[in-house]
Amino acid sequence: MLKKSPKTIAISEFKATCLAVLEQVRLTGTSVVVTRRGKPIAEVVPPSLATTGDSWIGSMRGTATINGDPIAPASEPDEWEVLRP
Repeated sequence: MLKKSPKTIAISEFKATCLAVLEQVRLTGTSVVVTRRGKPIAEVVPPSLATTGDSWIGSMRGTATINGDPIAPASEPDEWEVLRP
């Protein structure tokens, strides 16, 4: 997965729009670097899976479909070379 480059924002703009910036980081997953006079002083990053309580276990639940019988043989027994006389 490609990592998104962080957005840069001046500290005065961050102060005025702090809650909106935090929500944008949460929704988009893109970091925001806060600068003072053009120099970075802080970085706002989205929460990690560990802090959100989400887990990779079960994260794909409900995304697959089963077509046919999953325990049936892939081919007919008479097609198996081992079973031929």
